[in-house]
Amino acid sequence: MAKSRLIGDYPVIGIRPTIDGRRGMLKVRESLEDQTMNMAKAAAELFTKNLRYSNGEPVKVVIADTTIGRVAEAAACADKFRKEGVDITLTVTPCWCYGSETMDMDPMTIKGVWGFNGTERPGAVYLAAVLAGHAQKGLPAFGIYGHDVQNGDDTSIPEDVQEKLLRFGRAAVAAATMKGKSYLQIGSICMGIAGSIIDPSFFEEYLGMRVESVDEVEVIRRMEEGIYDEAEFQKALAWTKKYCPEGFDKNPEDAQKSREEKDADWEFVVKMMCIIKDLMNGNPNLPEGREEEMVGHNAIAAGFQGQRQWTDFYPNADFPEAMLNSSFDWEGAREPYILATENDALNGVGMLFSKLLTNTAQIFADVRTYWSPEAVKKATGYELEGKAKESGGFIHLINSGAACIDACGEVKDANGNGVIKPFWEMTEADQEACLKATTWNPADQGYFRGGGYSSRFLTKSEMPVTMIRLNLVKGIGPVLQIAEGYTVALPDEVSDKLWKRTDYTWPCTWFAPRTTGAGAFKTAYDVMNNWGANHGAISYGHIGADLITLCSILRIPVCMHNVPEEKIFRPAAWNAFGMDKEGSDYRACQTYGPMYK
Repeated sequence: MAKSRLIGDYPVIGIRPTIDGRRGMLKVRESLEDQTMNMAKAAAELFTKNLRYSNGEPVKVVIADTTIGRVAEAAACADKFRKEGVDITLTVTPCWCYGSETMDMDPMTIKGVWGFNGTERPGAVYLAAVLAGHAQKGLPAFGIYGHDVQNGDDTSIPEDVQEKLLRFGRAAVAAATMKGKSYLQIGSICMGIAGSIIDPSFFEEYLGMRVESVDEVEVIRRMEEGIYDEAEFQKALAWTKKYCPEGFDKNPEDAQKSREEKDADWEFVVKMMCIIKDLMNGNPNLPEGREEEMVGHNAIAAGFQGQRQWTDFYPNADFPEAMLNSSFDWEGAREPYILATENDALNGVGMLFSKLLTNTAQIFADVRTYWSPEAVKKATGYELEGKAKESGGFIHLINSGAACIDACGEVKDANGNGVIKPFWEMTEADQEACLKATTWNPADQGYFRGGGYSSRFLTKSEMPVTMIRLNLVKGIGPVLQIAEGYTVALPDEVSDKLWKRTDYTWPCTWFAPRTTGAGAFKTAYDVMNNWGANHGAISYGHIGADLITLCSILRIPVCMHNVPEEKIFRPAAWNAFGMDKEGSDYRACQTYGPMYK
């Protein structure tokens, strides 16, 4: 697929087939060799067929050279895995094994154990014993055990086991992919937004990342000194002129820029996008003598401060933010970037979590307004239907900047449903559908005195989505909120009336969270009322269960979610911290602490 933009290999999953070490006259171990190794091969095939890295490549899986029955074989496996770059291990067995001798003792690997549910041999007994060992030694591991008994010669993986294996694999690959990468802040604190007050310790200790910082003036330096790829800029500008139509200008006539000034702004924002890409990941095609700038900052995510010091004087970054977050540009389909508007790094991290779990473009939005059924009827005369009615209203998601234009919902699956696809599935027709649904309207001069262009589209499809928010809370640390729900397709005339109540030149998405009738999810109002910040990161699909698993790996407690309890999958040791899942999550995360501290 696509070449990775980042320095460092992707994480590797290592499969550890453990076995009863007893040999002798009855050949206990010998009788189990094929069955045990076949479990490892089946798990490896499941991972490689279903899990991909963010560049589209299938995940790499390695299997121990032999089954593991005693500590010497465990050591040989660990030695092989170190050389192969294994960050994630899955131990599999259909039988009893010697737990403390065969377990993965590396404190830095992400661990799972699958014990076969069969009556011929006590694979479940080993699973329980080794998970107890992991808990006793402070090495959390996910336990995977099928609901139904299988015959000893059954080589299939039951659906419930597949679901847990893949959830573990997705979350573990996402967690390990972040390690060693950077968050690049271009600028600093935006208009007093706490999420843009960078806490390097959070990135270092919880994510294994570093924080890189450059002043926004670096963009101007590169423009004025010609430190960019001129050929790429000309290609990008021509593509933009052809495919990114300018929308209406909402500003009073005497506040509007001239045609000449608007054309100059287009050149500025396109060049800005090229430079931000170079800052994040480098560019070998920069002019000779600019070797220092060629290397970039190895950024897996970034943020641009913008307001107000920049946007009072220069064109805003809405075009670079929206297009970088989308799954294509002038080069065609390509892996989406993560670029947070207003340098809200915490929302940027939320976007990063969801991108790594889904490999799809992400939406950055203000969680701006709750619309009750009564308020909608008063404003438009319209009676809510469908998901919006079920949720007791909906939330308006809108922000001038970093919503991927894939969020318009104009890309369809085989059944005609609106979707957001991984970039490797994006056809030229898909890309054109997103571009045709989007106009680029001159910036609101009240907000952006320096000008620029804001993307404008309306999400017209009903799509399953998950909105999340990462917050830092003094005395607790990081916590995550999760709200699964749906985008809402309102009649055009209703959307228009509501949209015009705020900024009619910004991308507009109506969101109905899935409600439960209780607590923070009693109605859509309660979701809005309990949301922890002004921004949310929104991903295609209902991925709350995967996010909960990822957060347990990172030791980030989940403080609010609407994921069904039976879908929650955390390390087995969490069961020792109490019977209430929310409380046990907090206590376990506090006890184990961040992995990289």
